[in-house]
Amino acid sequence: MKTLHFLVFMFFGLLALMVSALTAIYFIAKMVLTPLPGEWAVPLRAGPLQLQAGVPTMLRLATAPWVGPLLDGRRLATRAGPVQLAWQTSTRTLLLHCAPCTVSPAGLGEKRVVLQELRLSVRRQGLLLDGELASGALRATWHGELSNRELQVHLQLPPSAIADAYALFGTAIPELARARIEGRFALKAQLSLPDGRLSLAPQVEGFQVSGLGTEVFAAARSACSRRTSRLAPDSWLARAVVAAEDQRFYEHPGYDLAEFSAALSRNQREGRISRGASTLPQQLAKLLVTGDERSPVRKLRELLYAVEMEQTLGKPRMLQLYLAHAPWGEGLCGAEAAAQHYFGRRAHALEPAQAIWLAAMLHNPAREASRWRDTGQINTARAQWVLAGLRGVPRKQRASLARMLDEAAWQAPAPGHSP
Repeated sequence: MKTLHFLVFMFFGLLALMVSALTAIYFIAKMVLTPLPGEWAVPLRAGPLQLQAGVPTMLRLATAPWVGPLLDGRRLATRAGPVQLAWQTSTRTLLLHCAPCTVSPAGLGEKRVVLQELRLSVRRQGLLLDGELASGALRATWHGELSNRELQVHLQLPPSAIADAYALFGTAIPELARARIEGRFALKAQLSLPDGRLSLAPQVEGFQVSGLGTEVFAAARSACSRRTSRLAPDSWLARAVVAAEDQRFYEHPGYDLAEFSAALSRNQREGRISRGASTLPQQLAKLLVTGDERSPVRKLRELLYAVEMEQTLGKPRMLQLYLAHAPWGEGLCGAEAAAQHYFGRRAHALEPAQAIWLAAMLHNPAREASRWRDTGQINTARAQWVLAGLRGVPRKQRASLARMLDEAAWQAPAPGHSP
């Protein structure tokens, strides 16, 4: 009996000692990690305990030679996925390996992207950090400046094979099984944390794609309407659509890096996807092949088709196909169906102001069709913007068209009505 009492006493004594030790560890951790006034901080949870921790302090501790070895072999559960830690004593470098790794590309949509792996190395000297970011065959170097409020990261990827970049996404891009991808790209990027501001400066050379079979679209017919026509590239509607959707259509090789950078900047600034960067060939790929799921992977698939179609179809045929398949609200698709429905005439016979009006609807056809029916107008500021981008219009005619668009009073057809 005395032995039992002694064991019970010892158990509760050890339990009290453990609680005291955990409490002491908690308060020590809180004292060490508690953020300074204005310091970048995140919540940390360990079981029932939670505290606010200063990120700069954690970075300094994790890369310190007396703490780094304690992290060696540890495994962390993160939002990106399981992260394996290692410490390289000779170079005082912290190594992180995430496989698989889920990331959310800033400014590129809400859907997360899964990479097969991501490797990161971190070295620190004072408030300066550097290392390497790698995935698959791609390797980029980076350096950063740490302060109490933020971390500014500068990353540089040397010229690398575009095919290696696509390979990171594995089976998520089924076209990789048959596509032959040539060309190289390089990248400079700046990232600010914690606000997530990202700027990219990509460079692309010799990007070519083959093997996707897009040459079959050369003879494709639209399923949108029984009555179709191949609009000439110099028709008013074709020119207005280029002005509305892709003003550098005749200059770019299927993708527009300048538009991509501008869209990324605006979307981050507004915190939502308010501006797209898809060229007409990319939009055509969406209409014919990939569908309209909003994800970075879909954009990468569209890019493959757009680059190949530049070679197999050429600009005039791509524009004709886009006009034959584009959605125009009210359940309509194709320029011929839209011209007949909204104005009761063939697409090639539209007046200049009518063509501009229809082209201005393309950025959001369903909403513009509803607005026109409810108010008698579409977004006239958008229509004026399309007019401003329309090439080859004399100044006097441009002024006249601007007045016509402001004063336009075309009757919207009733839903389901077709002339």
